Amino acid sequence: MDSHPDAVRRLAAERRETEQRLAALTGDFTAIVDASADSNADDEHDPEGSTIAFERSQVGALIVQAREHLAEIETAERRVSDGTYGTCERCGKAIAPGRLEARPVARTCIDCARR
Repeated sequence: MDSHPDAVRRLAAERRETEQRLAALTGDFTAIVDASADSNADDEHDPEGSTIAFERSQVGALIVQAREHLAEIETAERRVSDGTYGTCERCGKAIAPGRLEARPVARTCIDCARR
């Protein structure tokens, strides 16, 4: 992991932020579910029901995105460990440092990402 110390640091920071976001979202989701369970809200007939269902769906989608991002981070960490971090998975060329700084989990160079 020493060949990319900046990547290790950025990925660790991104992992912490994503785990914190996931914990907050999970708490929000639980609160929404608990609130709807405590009320007599009927998603189909109660005017508030559709709002609760929408919020639950929206937070659920954000949880899925956060989990997927954690998986991307884990994959990037493995690439650092095996020495393939910073190499485009499609063309084999180096990924620009600026791209990796902006998106530490990037697996492709900008040219391949555009395709």
